[in-house]
Amino acid sequence: MTICFNSIGTIHTPFKRKEGMPIQSIGSKGIKGTIKLKRKYVEGLLDLEKFSHIILVYYFHKSKGFNLQVIPFLDDKQHGLFATRAPRRPNAIGISVVKLLSIRDNILEIENVDMLDRTPLLDIKPYVSQFDIHEIEKSGWLNNKTGDPNEVKSDDRFS
Repeated sequence: MTICFNSIGTIHTPFKRKEGMPIQSIGSKGIKGTIKLKRKYVEGLLDLEKFSHIILVYYFHKSKGFNLQVIPFLDDKQHGLFATRAPRRPNAIGISVVKLLSIRDNILEIENVDMLDRTPLLDIKPYVSQFDIHEIEKSGWLNNKTGDPNEVKSDDRFS
């Protein structure tokens, strides 16, 4: 089966290279970016400004190939790809929760960006705490992680 997605816009960030970037949006507090939405989708922004945070679904446009077992940024042991958030995946799709600062026409100002500059945007969804926060019972290997997600930066392991 062939599945095809089209970009609805482009995410602009200060990150031109993968190395040295935050590995999750929680580690990129205060780092600002913008989304330039394609004009034909502007009508779909109605009422989005009433949400403080949004979920971005995007394409890892610089990731090529994948391995089914990887050593993630927060550990020094190998784990199954699907037990990590590594960017090199069979379908190179990423998600991030960012703070929505403003919307002016087709430009969204956002904060807490953790993606490369010029990342193709696939979708935007409102972040709703009543839906998106879950009580969890376990966090897998992350319970014994070796790094702080607020401090760990990307390196070249997934290049």
